[in-house]
Amino acid sequence: MKLSIVIPTYNESKNVSRLHAELVSILKTLKHAYEIIYVDDGSTDGTRQELRELHAKDKNVKALFHRRNFGQTAAMDTGFKYAQGDVIITMDADLQNDPADIPKLLTKMNEGYDVVSGWRKNRQDSLGKKLFSRFAGFLRRLLTREKIHDSGCTLKAFKKECFAGLDLYGEMHRYIPAILTWRGYRVGEVIVNHRARQFGKTKYGMRRLFRGFLDLLVVKFWMQYSARPIHLFGGLGLACFGLGFLAGLDLLIRKFFYNEAIANRPLLLLVVLLLVLGVQFFAMGIITDALTKLYYHQSPISKTGEVLE
Repeated sequence: MKLSIVIPTYNESKNVSRLHAELVSILKTLKHAYEIIYVDDGSTDGTRQELRELHAKDKNVKALFHRRNFGQTAAMDTGFKYAQGDVIITMDADLQNDPADIPKLLTKMNEGYDVVSGWRKNRQDSLGKKLFSRFAGFLRRLLTREKIHDSGCTLKAFKKECFAGLDLYGEMHRYIPAILTWRGYRVGEVIVNHRARQFGKTKYGMRRLFRGFLDLLVVKFWMQYSARPIHLFGGLGLACFGLGFLAGLDLLIRKFFYNEAIANRPLLLLVVLLLVLGVQFFAMGIITDALTKLYYHQSPISKTGEVLE
């Protein structure tokens, strides 16, 4: 078995060399072939030079460089597409993930799991960061029905096949376990060590939390309605059209049976709005349904787990 360690980096010049030394000492004890893939996401602090030096010293190091900062998800996606290993392990470059936990992930994977996620049960972060993370985790579990405790932990192990047809964007790296669970892969979890940051600055903030929430809504839609989006848009269209029809019927009764003026009533405008929205939602559902069928027809996503011939 070959391992691919994918590590996104951004302004971690004081950490990458220390991380690499720890990582190599652990990987050598596993007796597996391995490659370490650093994906630099537009660093400006000397991280690139550090990675070039590591590449020159260690033949197992691959260094990929983004032209500018595209975000952690984009860096991980680049690493996944470049990785050649049978098992792909992801971790942060800030030394908060402990490389000594990698054997735990592999042991858990041997129990039949396709994905194993780390759980930072004793998290060494600021109170504000932990509160934001817990709130985000609550929303994620509420909307996706995800079972694991800490999907935001970067330390994870995946079988290579998990990424067939999986394109990541935005802040979606933290929703990979939910997406893979929806696709039928077995996802497990192990408690891992989490260390306080010693060098550099955290990249986490309110902006990432907001963008992550928007991506969560996309994931929720994709998990629940990707096969038949007409169920969502058609339902909304039916609700709007039905309310508009009932309100319009009330206005007609008032007009012809009670001789009341309806032209100056705000309800008349609401009726027109609801009827138009109903038609638009129906049309959107039909178009989205057609696009989804085209996507599934052309997508390389594998729906088959095991084949015996």
